[in-house]
Amino acid sequence: MKPETKQFQAVLGTGDNTRQVTFETGKLASQAGGAVTVRLGDTMVFAAATMSDVREGIDFFPLSVEYEERMYAGGKIPGSFFRREGRPSEDAILTARLTDRPLRPLFPKDLRNEVQVIMFSLSIDGENPIDILAVNAASAAVMISDIPWNGPVGAVRIGRINNQFIINPTFAQIEESTLDLRLAGSREAILMVECGAKEIPENVMVEALQFGHQAIQSLIDAQLQMTAAVGKPKRDYPSFKLPEALEAAMHDKAAGRLNEILDTNHGKVELNTAVDTLQNELVAELSAAGESAPLYREDQAKEAFHETYKAVVRQRILQHGKRPDGRATREIRPIWCEVGVSPRAHGSGLFTRGETQVLTMATLGTPKDAQEVDSLAPTANKRYMHHYNFPPYSTGEVKPLRGQSRREIGHGALAERALIPVIPPESAFPYTLRLVSEVLSSNGSSSMGSVCGSTLALMDTGVPITAPVAGVAMGLIKEGDTYAILTDIQGLEDHLGDMDFKVAGTKTGITALQMDIKISGLTAQIMSEALAQALEGRLSILAQMLEIIPEPRPSLKPFAPRIIVVKIPVDKIGAVIGPGGKVIRGIQEETGATIDIQDDGSVYIATNDGESARKAVERIEGLTDSPVLGRIYTGKVVRITDFGAFVEIMPNIDGMVHISQLDSMRVNRVEDVVSMGDEVSVMVTGIDPQGKIRLSRLAVLEGWTLEEAVANDRPGGPRPGGGGGGGRPSGGGERRGGNTPNRGGDRRR
Repeated sequence: MKPETKQFQAVLGTGDNTRQVTFETGKLASQAGGAVTVRLGDTMVFAAATMSDVREGIDFFPLSVEYEERMYAGGKIPGSFFRREGRPSEDAILTARLTDRPLRPLFPKDLRNEVQVIMFSLSIDGENPIDILAVNAASAAVMISDIPWNGPVGAVRIGRINNQFIINPTFAQIEESTLDLRLAGSREAILMVECGAKEIPENVMVEALQFGHQAIQSLIDAQLQMTAAVGKPKRDYPSFKLPEALEAAMHDKAAGRLNEILDTNHGKVELNTAVDTLQNELVAELSAAGESAPLYREDQAKEAFHETYKAVVRQRILQHGKRPDGRATREIRPIWCEVGVSPRAHGSGLFTRGETQVLTMATLGTPKDAQEVDSLAPTANKRYMHHYNFPPYSTGEVKPLRGQSRREIGHGALAERALIPVIPPESAFPYTLRLVSEVLSSNGSSSMGSVCGSTLALMDTGVPITAPVAGVAMGLIKEGDTYAILTDIQGLEDHLGDMDFKVAGTKTGITALQMDIKISGLTAQIMSEALAQALEGRLSILAQMLEIIPEPRPSLKPFAPRIIVVKIPVDKIGAVIGPGGKVIRGIQEETGATIDIQDDGSVYIATNDGESARKAVERIEGLTDSPVLGRIYTGKVVRITDFGAFVEIMPNIDGMVHISQLDSMRVNRVEDVVSMGDEVSVMVTGIDPQGKIRLSRLAVLEGWTLEEAVANDRPGGPRPGGGGGGGRPSGGGERRGGNTPNRGGDRRR
């Protein structure tokens, strides 16, 4: 018997700008804890949420959120060797992260059951992005399941075209938009923001955040209606809440000594060492064996110590304005920068802020070096790539290297988003760019450090960016109505605080924003203050960066490739490539240049040697140009007759120099002036309708203009054994060395 399907609609926007999102459940995956499909247009995503029991010995909440990109959803076969989906694409990883971030804070703090949310694409229409739908689908699946959760969460994308906000814009509208803001939140508050922008002012960003939070309300309504209609009762679970007596005992023993440690230890290593020593002592004391059993479990004692540490740090900031490293709330850690760290890299920038240090290396390539994107998004390739590496030594740890984590992928994407608005277009700067940010030392805000290091690297390379970009991470400590906004947060403040708010931009406006909020009640006033304080910090950081390198270098570094762009007719592309690529390979081997030909006839010639580039250009132009009247060419004598000499002035194209046009003096025999293989300079003085080319060496010797050359062209009648002249193709209808002129006309081989 076919199961009953339930549908619920959320209408976004008003008037002509409305979009309908449909939630559906009851038909698919009946054994999952909760299963939902969400649809916008013909884009559909499926999500299932399931909870298992507690794993033995676990001391954290094991939540996993996975998004799998199914290529059949867009009618595509995967491009891998096995023709099936393999490692998740960057887009898929970012979608999973985008979904995880607003869901995670709403699970009960004492939950230790394993929870898994799995999503995959069902249909892609090429118009509507799927990432925002995935967040809504995951939220709805958890809501109707038996999993304890304090949702729901709604998510929207906000664009801005002609100063008007648009809800869930299409891919085409996103290209036109000056804003790409993805926002998720509960009924009361924003929980997550991911944003790219084209230098948007701070006040406009606040308006966009408020607009987006209002827009998610209908999505929350639809999920609540679905839960009321088909939701399962929430399952009981074993609580891992700390005993109140343990919390009180730990606070009494630890608070005073923690204050002493924080007053005297401001470096990350020394602070962590002192705190760890105290923790080990107190955990051992409170979990020591009593008459029959330990007072408390060791993991409980460690958690109680962490909660006390968190409370002490927050209290010091709110009541006394004392941050763990002794700074004021608006104070930025000491900064120093350097460029040109690597003598051979195309560009490099080293940015150090406090105990966070990032080295970014820039590499330039030709358009064929652009990354091919095999995903469901309409983007076919990327000419700007930003990669971020976070090795274990950057935090003084030892871990196995397992490839890039989700966090590294996300931080690289954030830095990439921050810099894209200032990268010159391909028409002005025909290069593919790859930037790699190596985090050498980390104590908070390494993603924003990579933005700053990348700006330095780009300017060191000589990339004509439209404006320098800097980034700063902001934090928030809030208790009731009392709050403190922190500029340039370090790792401890990020871990113990209520908000991680990363802002990157130029002096004009914001280019990227990422926000994760752990509390409700974040007002527009707090957001406005945080953005204003971030602008103040960003401008200060920019000023210090520009002291090192005030603007992009006027030319590229010595080892960076020089790219010359030549435009050829589309119908000549085949002539340049040649059979099986033989011609273009020959040019590259001969000149040492790297050549890339686009479908529109654009030819990109890259080389470090100007002479090699010149030779490559000449070869390509020779294969595609047509002879021009009045232009002087240097060519090779390829055939001699009684009446004149044939000179190859361009590859596979020759013309005839009549004996009367060979020299200033009267010439009796052609061989008296030129021999086979000689290089001579000649002027094109005539091209007849059949393409036959008439040349003059005399015009070059006398320095005549085209008009003078034509006026002084005096054939003098037929010569012995020959007649009038004309151009012909080398190796054309007549063999070289024959006695019959004017056969075959002038044409390419």
